[in-house]
Amino acid sequence: MGALQRYLRPIYDSSVSIFEGLAVTLSWMARRPHTSQYPDRMEVPVDSTIADGARGLLEVDLAICTACLACKNACPIGVIDIVAGRDASGQRMITLFDIDAAKCMFCGLCTEPCPTGAIRHTKEFNLAVDDIRRLRLHFCDAPAAPYKLNKELPPAVEAPGRIIRSILMRQREGTIPVEPPPAPAQGGTPS
Repeated sequence: MGALQRYLRPIYDSSVSIFEGLAVTLSWMARRPHTSQYPDRMEVPVDSTIADGARGLLEVDLAICTACLACKNACPIGVIDIVAGRDASGQRMITLFDIDAAKCMFCGLCTEPCPTGAIRHTKEFNLAVDDIRRLRLHFCDAPAAPYKLNKELPPAVEAPGRIIRSILMRQREGTIPVEPPPAPAQGGTPS
């Protein structure tokens, strides 16, 4: 009897393990799925499911930007381009404030040194585009005077995400032109 028991025991153990695995699978077939059908069949708005401290796309509020270049200097990979110069009357102006979202690693180092909180992360994350050049976000359409930092607090900051949503909407509508690709470098032939 011992030889027959040694022969049948592995067969019995294998059969039991198969049915145990099937029991787990069949129990999940009767449960409600956890899959969210993003974006068209969400039960709640996506913004409400994202944590408050989430690091989404960056936006800049030029109304309170001091053009101190602290964010540009803090960025470890150089995704922020700021040009602040003087106009004909000698007043300091911000003429360019671009963020390359294609290169950004969403570390948040640029938001920390800003004295007014002009640059901040939003809950916006969906930036699917057909051309990578559209990931360069332009925040300065016309020259803007930098905010003068006084002892008083800066003006009330608008809700995070409003500025970036307007830029993304203009990009989708095609009112923001895509920059042409850079010209190939002149010189010798590559080896």
